[in-house]
Amino acid sequence: MREIASTVITKAVAELAIKANCILPADVYGSLKKALGTEPSAVGKDVLGQLLQNADIAKNETMPICQDTGLAVIFAEVGQDARITGGAFEDAVNEGVRRGYVDGYLRKSAVEEPLFERKNTKDNTPAIIHTRIVPGDSLRLRLAPKGAGSENKGILKMLVPADGIEGVKQAVLEAVKAAGPNACPPMVVGVGIGGNMEIACLCAKRACARDIDSKNHDPRYAAFEEELLALVNKTGIGPAGLGGKTTSIKVNVEWYPTHIASLPVAVNINCHAARHAEIIL
Repeated sequence: MREIASTVITKAVAELAIKANCILPADVYGSLKKALGTEPSAVGKDVLGQLLQNADIAKNETMPICQDTGLAVIFAEVGQDARITGGAFEDAVNEGVRRGYVDGYLRKSAVEEPLFERKNTKDNTPAIIHTRIVPGDSLRLRLAPKGAGSENKGILKMLVPADGIEGVKQAVLEAVKAAGPNACPPMVVGVGIGGNMEIACLCAKRACARDIDSKNHDPRYAAFEEELLALVNKTGIGPAGLGGKTTSIKVNVEWYPTHIASLPVAVNINCHAARHAEIIL
């Protein structure tokens, strides 16, 4: 059994928080640069150029890409042969988020409870932590900060099997059109299909946090990702919602087995930044 100290986890999460918020992932940067060369709209080209310039400044000066540094969403894959020592795993993650957001001068956006006082926690904790137990003795951490502008545009549709592929397409397009400029396009669209209502949403969130250059492992769903991307880009929303063909730089789909009478579909949208950073301990 391999031991991983909680202090190591805390340090890693703190570094991931700053990196994810200040350095646009290479896959996202490359997709925006590629879109700059193919976007026919002059206004759209100008917006894409500004987004790339903003990313360069953020990286060079270690400043946030966006003022909304979001809630810290962490996907953790914990090897079943690994043992966390020196403290609880979630405590270590939250301490890392606290240090990253405080020491990195990142905006603190978390409130203690959602309805009445809505008092700021002052350190952006608690994080949103999704944990899987997997084979092996390593710990994979992916931190994907999620701002409210794009997060607020997520949807869940409890379709039935008779709605089929066309029903899924309609749900995705409805979400994108409703989001419009408010999700800061060009977007990364995450689609979750199957499971039940909470699993569909989790699949959509995982899809949002995937690398831009990744593809679904099932070739049918990989082809569906491309089809959905083409449909989204035909909406004409364009960069910053000012028109053009680059409404999205990627649509990712994740799926899960479901009930014979169900076809849940969730859509989660990332803004143009699609921030994420990962480490394996």
